[in-house]
Amino acid sequence: MAKPKFPVPVQKNEYYEIDITGLGHEGEGVGKVEGFTVFVPRAVPGERVKAKITKLQKTYAFGRLIDTITTSPDRAEPPCPIYHRCGGCQMQHLSYEAQLRHKRQTVVDALTRIGKLEGVTVHETLGMDEPWSYRNKAQVPLGEIDGRLAVGFYAPRTHEIIEMQGCPIQHPYNDEIVHATKEILQELGIKHYDEQTHTGLVRHIIGRVGFHTGETMVVLVTNGRKLPHVDALVSKLRERIPHLVSIIQNVNTQQTNVIFGRETITLWGSDSITDTIGEIKFDISARSFFQVNPVQTEVLYGKTLEYAQLTGAETVIDAYCGIGTISLFLAQKAKAVYGVEVVPEAIEDAKKNAALNGLENAHFEVGGAEVVIPRWHSEGIKPDVIVVDPPRKGCEEELLQAIVEMKPERVVYVSCNPSTLARDLRYLEDNGFRTVEVQPVDMFPHTFHVECVTMLVRKDQSEM
Repeated sequence: MAKPKFPVPVQKNEYYEIDITGLGHEGEGVGKVEGFTVFVPRAVPGERVKAKITKLQKTYAFGRLIDTITTSPDRAEPPCPIYHRCGGCQMQHLSYEAQLRHKRQTVVDALTRIGKLEGVTVHETLGMDEPWSYRNKAQVPLGEIDGRLAVGFYAPRTHEIIEMQGCPIQHPYNDEIVHATKEILQELGIKHYDEQTHTGLVRHIIGRVGFHTGETMVVLVTNGRKLPHVDALVSKLRERIPHLVSIIQNVNTQQTNVIFGRETITLWGSDSITDTIGEIKFDISARSFFQVNPVQTEVLYGKTLEYAQLTGAETVIDAYCGIGTISLFLAQKAKAVYGVEVVPEAIEDAKKNAALNGLENAHFEVGGAEVVIPRWHSEGIKPDVIVVDPPRKGCEEELLQAIVEMKPERVVYVSCNPSTLARDLRYLEDNGFRTVEVQPVDMFPHTFHVECVTMLVRKDQSEM
């Protein structure tokens, strides 16, 4: 192995005092030792810390926070007793105001460094008045600790379960669902799944809550179809879990980290729960994608609607439409909305949700956005506005090409990843569009994640 050009000034397992000058993209403190970058999780900009080097690479190192020599006023006391071990949150040690500032800066840095975009307005991050108890969905693995059944979240970058009694970012009903279900499984002797041996039965407990309706759903993900003591299980769950309307079994027999399998069985009650965002009502099934923070979802979609600038005469295409959440928001103000999504069950849910809300101007189709949207174009569908809300990997280049060819007046890009957002904005900027403004929204307080809504216009339109 070639030696580094310059000697590395730190050594593994040694201790160093480091001035923290910034935050990394996952919320870790960043400082330097003789010009060499060291990432220190749980350290805060403005602090001088003592850290032990735990991982050493050619150009950077990771350190474990041992002590804060000087403390930043942005440091906060995490309310979660397992915060320092659990991998669910990364930023509870930062004041909420500092989290919002950091998330905006993450977006600015991505736009300038990756997208090479200058002069774009990036607004202050829209945060929550009460940034706790916001998650409407819990997905909790089961394991064994000291010979007893345990539930919790994984430690960072491991599959070690950190046992929890409650989670401060979860809706309280989800905490009740998880712990009542665990106790019932234990009482009935139903075994948890062991991923090392691929034996045992229950892999995950999933709770879903309708924030505005109060309806709850329990999902048991199982390593096999046969579920023992099912009548007693259903009876005990109904007795102990408040507002329960649905008990679901999902079968996943694959040796995989993917949570859900393909087969879903309703053990009792409804196939779905209902919730609302604004004036739109949604049916949410066990495998539906539905934003986990309904309070901020209304903020996010409200900004999407604002950037779409609909008058009632527009045709809109919604790529990656999921169960139709954004599509139906837009359909209230548009002439017609066309949604496309690769997951067949999501499109079925989208069609049901359109009917549930009496919206006849929303049309949905299964398929890849990069395939279906160019075909719509060839069939004469001419969108005035295109909305994209892709997964973390961003848009496929074929879809970006189709957007360029279709020449909508506006593009509204909803993103959960500033890096791929910046990359895709660069492509659209190079092909006839101008990025007007970006609005970060804090959908996931106390984590490093940030959502953005971006408005683009055609350059020939903006120059008229």
